[in-house]
Amino acid sequence: MIKKTYIIFLLLLSQIAYSQDGIPVYSDYLSDNLYLLHPSMAGAASYNQIRLTARGQWFGQEDAPKLQTLNFNARVGERSGIGAIFFNDKNGYHSQTGGYITYAHHIKFSRSDADLNQLSFGISFGLIQSRLDETNFDPSDFDPIIAGIVQSSSYFNMDAGMSYNFLNFSGHFTVKNLIFQNRKLNDEGFESNNQRKYLISAAYAIGKFGATWTYEPSFLFQFTERTGEQAIDINFKAYRQMDFGKLWGAVSYRRSFDGSEYLNGTEVDSQKLQYITPIIGVNFKRFMFAYTASFLTGKVKFDNGAFHQITLGYEFLGGRQEPYDCNCPAIN
Repeated sequence: MIKKTYIIFLLLLSQIAYSQDGIPVYSDYLSDNLYLLHPSMAGAASYNQIRLTARGQWFGQEDAPKLQTLNFNARVGERSGIGAIFFNDKNGYHSQTGGYITYAHHIKFSRSDADLNQLSFGISFGLIQSRLDETNFDPSDFDPIIAGIVQSSSYFNMDAGMSYNFLNFSGHFTVKNLIFQNRKLNDEGFESNNQRKYLISAAYAIGKFGATWTYEPSFLFQFTERTGEQAIDINFKAYRQMDFGKLWGAVSYRRSFDGSEYLNGTEVDSQKLQYITPIIGVNFKRFMFAYTASFLTGKVKFDNGAFHQITLGYEFLGGRQEPYDCNCPAIN
């Protein structure tokens, strides 16, 4: 019983650490959804974009984590981009709903209209409501800070970042939750007002412009300021050009740099959070579909099932008549 308690505690702690303040950082960005992470990518692509995602974890488990997002971004004029994000995130008794609006500014350094050499800056303003449902807590287990109601708190925050897209290379830096805010759902002595997180990512597409096959290695590094948590994604993506659009697939490996201890019989062991995430997708004319499955690895698991996600997308009203003369999947 003690071993099971430690296992459940470890997994819940890991999920809360990576999924509560604003939109959780999963592998959505590999499904042609970079704007969800980086506000500087609003309006950066050749076409305006709509993306809808739905994610479910631990199917069959009560109150398992679920996340839905809807976002839109578009180019406005030569140098501006706008965007909006709406999301709903639930994890056990905790849930959050919110939205962001984004403005991005794009600076071109290209010598011709066919070359991609663009520096972008973006800022998102978000309003988030966090909730803690205490209605199902055991009333006989008295605790003075538990009111037995649905507590809620709304707060404002900001994300800001920059992107550089040059031919087949793309790099991004974003700071999430710039403003120190206390959600006031728990005692202020136990809840930090610093939810700031730093994201650094980069990708390089291997293959000539117009080639049948393109290969794209990439990475994403996360750093949480208050707790010092760090994690990295190592990714590889392949594209196959087709008459109707393109087929593509990716595999991502996520590993935290920080381990959690758990009791294994009479011994205390340590394990780091690790995911393996395969993704398959298709672009059919202006439509996009992707399926993602994440598998937790290691000895300690809450459930053997995968975490599943569906992404739907649509592109419209492009600001460019012709694509850039580069193998740049995030832009073309």
